[in-house]
Amino acid sequence: MIPNSHPEYILRDIATRDDADIDLAAGALALAALQRPCVETGWYKAHIQQLSDEVNNALARGEDLKGAINQVIFCSHGYTGDTLTYDDIQNANLMRVIDRKKGLPVALGILLLQTARSCGYSADGLNFPGHFLIRMGQGRERKIVDPFNGGVERTALDLRDLLKVTIGLDAELVPEHYEAAKNRDILIRLQTNIKTRHECAGRFDKAIRVVDSMLLFAPGSPFLWRELGVLQSRTGNYGAAIEAFRALFEHAPSEAMQQEAASAIQKLKRFLN
Repeated sequence: MIPNSHPEYILRDIATRDDADIDLAAGALALAALQRPCVETGWYKAHIQQLSDEVNNALARGEDLKGAINQVIFCSHGYTGDTLTYDDIQNANLMRVIDRKKGLPVALGILLLQTARSCGYSADGLNFPGHFLIRMGQGRERKIVDPFNGGVERTALDLRDLLKVTIGLDAELVPEHYEAAKNRDILIRLQTNIKTRHECAGRFDKAIRVVDSMLLFAPGSPFLWRELGVLQSRTGNYGAAIEAFRALFEHAPSEAMQQEAASAIQKLKRFLN
């Protein structure tokens, strides 16, 4: 039996929880621990709690939430976006982000989300394409902030410009860009950064292990089963690829996706004969 402190246990437990009950920092640390199995997570948990305690103290002195978080996380502890080695895989491992005090927008965003929520405030990641953003605060005091750039507040004009830089000059803001991202999807977004970098470097076995880690907490995701099927087929593991596409068929939300899965299975079976 896997002990309840083991990262695999924690991730499988997340799979059983309603999205609102997912502890983002616990999930991100468990994912980090799968990559660094010999490193204890206790110090990292204590550090995250310390961030919350220091922000609470700043709030008690009269700071607003954004000011308190920026002072503690970005000024006192020196966290920053990694602009020089952005594609370094360490930037998406929460342990290494804490060690190095720098990371990707989504990794830094998880620290901001955890801190704000621990202090009793509403905070959400946004479904903004290409660059992870946070909305936090209460009522009219809610602000959209950029965790990669020192927690700076982003206006609608800023977001429009950022969108055009990210996905093209013809892009325009739509309501979907302001929608709150689900906690499970934030963890998937974090791991996808690692998976993509392994895949681009041709490290398909490592990319497969990353997808496997995501399926621990999101076993019903058809998109992850599709990713796994494609990766397994690229490494010549045709039997495993077929099993992944069978899972895709089972979890497919549409008939078109079921047909896609069935077609992939038939093509892969030819390689087994």
